[in-house]
Amino acid sequence: MFLPEPHPAADTARPAEPGLRAHLASGPADLEAAQRLRYQVFGEEMGARLAEPESGLDRDHLDAHCHHLLVRDVQTGEVVACTRILTEESASTAGGFYSLSEFDLGPLTNLPGRTLEVGRTCVRADHRQGAAIHTLWAGLARFMQAHQYDHLIGCASIPLSDHTPAQLAWLRLFHRVSSRLRVTPRRSLPNSLSVWHGTPSRVGLPPLLKAYLRLGARVCGEACHDPDFNVADVLILLNVREMPDRYHRHFLGAHAPDDRGVGHAGTSAGTG
Repeated sequence: MFLPEPHPAADTARPAEPGLRAHLASGPADLEAAQRLRYQVFGEEMGARLAEPESGLDRDHLDAHCHHLLVRDVQTGEVVACTRILTEESASTAGGFYSLSEFDLGPLTNLPGRTLEVGRTCVRADHRQGAAIHTLWAGLARFMQAHQYDHLIGCASIPLSDHTPAQLAWLRLFHRVSSRLRVTPRRSLPNSLSVWHGTPSRVGLPPLLKAYLRLGARVCGEACHDPDFNVADVLILLNVREMPDRYHRHFLGAHAPDDRGVGHAGTSAGTG
């Protein structure tokens, strides 16, 4: 099953970075390219336990309900980054957002406006210097504007290491939402990873998570343990109206196409 693709202006527009182009998957070949990159990053690089490792693809039941945003190298045509977009409308037919499997989302169910979820975000190892993430976000921002979404949620992954407790303490101190919006993880981290009495530190935080934080995203409480990916997942929440002015102008300013009438359709490498 493939969702109808929005008008091309909604996702291609101008490349956010020279040599890279963001676009929505329009058929099985595009979807498989995204799933293959996800397998390479999550399965081969991170060692995650995936459902069908023999296939060389990372896929699950939500893929058929999502839009898949790909970033391609213009010269080679290769997919170098991807994410999937699950709108609240599609989530209602898919059995809920992916993050519902990791968190009790009760406090977020009454957010004003419309919400979408991003997930399975990953960037190829040789494109993690910033341009690919920038291009991916620019395409996502155009999608949100074109279809008038107000909030973005998603599970951002932090690899488990000696740095994890200090990183979570830093997020808790500087980037946590108000108490009324905090969610509860379904699998808590061991105390040795979640409790920290030293100096909070952002050293080693994954680039994708740092990119979300720069855009104004906040963390909705404590992390969930994902043993299949061996990561701590934090639920991020971004209110488009609370993006810093410089990013709002850059991603949603005069260069974004006006196509609101179109029908709706984990590591340094990635996020669940």
